[in-house]
Amino acid sequence: MQHAPTLSTPRRLRSIAAGCAGNLVEWYDWYAYSFLALYFAPSFFPKGDPLAQQLDSAAVFAVGFLARPVGGWWLGWITDTRGRKAGLTASILLMGAGSLMIALCPPASSIGLAAPVLLVVARLVQGLSVGGEFGASATYIAEMAPQGRKGLWGSFQYMTLVGGQLIALMTLLALQAVLSEAEIAAWGWRVPFALGALLSLGGLWLRRSADETPNFEALAAADRAVSPDTIARERGGLWLVIALTACTTVAFYSFTTYMQKYLVTQAGWARTAASETVAVALAIYLVTQPLFGALSDRIGRRGSILCAGTLGTLFAAPLMAAIGRSADARAALPPLLAALGIIGFWTAISGLVKAELFPAKVRGSGVAIGHSIAVALFGGTTEWAALKAQALGHPEWFRWYVAACFAVLLAFGLFQPQRLRTARIEAA
Repeated sequence: MQHAPTLSTPRRLRSIAAGCAGNLVEWYDWYAYSFLALYFAPSFFPKGDPLAQQLDSAAVFAVGFLARPVGGWWLGWITDTRGRKAGLTASILLMGAGSLMIALCPPASSIGLAAPVLLVVARLVQGLSVGGEFGASATYIAEMAPQGRKGLWGSFQYMTLVGGQLIALMTLLALQAVLSEAEIAAWGWRVPFALGALLSLGGLWLRRSADETPNFEALAAADRAVSPDTIARERGGLWLVIALTACTTVAFYSFTTYMQKYLVTQAGWARTAASETVAVALAIYLVTQPLFGALSDRIGRRGSILCAGTLGTLFAAPLMAAIGRSADARAALPPLLAALGIIGFWTAISGLVKAELFPAKVRGSGVAIGHSIAVALFGGTTEWAALKAQALGHPEWFRWYVAACFAVLLAFGLFQPQRLRTARIEAA
């Protein structure tokens, strides 16, 4: 390690704000696919069965996740060798390119099989981007946040992540307000992807104007050479990131991105009503993230994990069942908000907990690789698993799957207390 100048608190917070703004744009682009799949699926998968179309679009959603481990390795290497800013910059460039490809891709009626092939390629590009985004942003925010308030400032990663979801959903609601269902299905769904490509340019400018973290600048040149051997020496932390992400990503996607489809396909709601209800829930969930983050600074990371794991194991399945039986927003919002509140104990500290498991020289790679592998295997298949269980006539199977994932998180909190007490982020 070598000496690096210490940044003032206002300068740190300005840099965190810039990094989070780019994070918001990235996740808007990523989640626009999920929210708009109800409309563009027939353009790429022209079948008669709507559920089959959703299964096909969910499969492409999963394909994007398969690229995430490659993106995690590549962008994690850039983050650890070229700087946290370099990783964030490369990530947002790739995301904008993928969104532009989707916006401009002709339908299957014009170019046949080439349409879904191009969709897959665009989703793979976005997968590379988001595979490194989580690790780069988690590392950047964790290193920039002041000591003693890392839980609070770390929560802004998921706050902007959920903000990206919310903006994507609000964009869909705006389209639903000014266009007919037929117009959205014909061409309106392209507008959010084109907007995402433009927003990526703004996010790129913000990230380039942010400061590099003092922790990276303090690394000696020899410590900026990441190899498989250096990562392998941290395999304990890597396996923990994989396990933590595997169990929690299923719960997160179940009650956020999949919930719109769940209300339509399981509860029988109209698309607009489902979108509006999920938008309200996500907005409330978003503003509570700093509260959960600040709470973790008081009760510790382990206390937050034990709360999420215990409550989720007990109540995830009945809450999802209650949402599936709901007839309107008044019936659906209480159980949905309760589920998001349970998840909030974890998501507010997710990036921080993972970053604290690694030393600075492999922090970006460790978080990005572990997180992206687990999300590829479990997060990318969440919607497909839920729809498949429904198609088989047993939606309750998926509900208990979500509860079991919370049980894994609870086990981590119970049996890995030392790893949660030993933060490896150096003061800078």
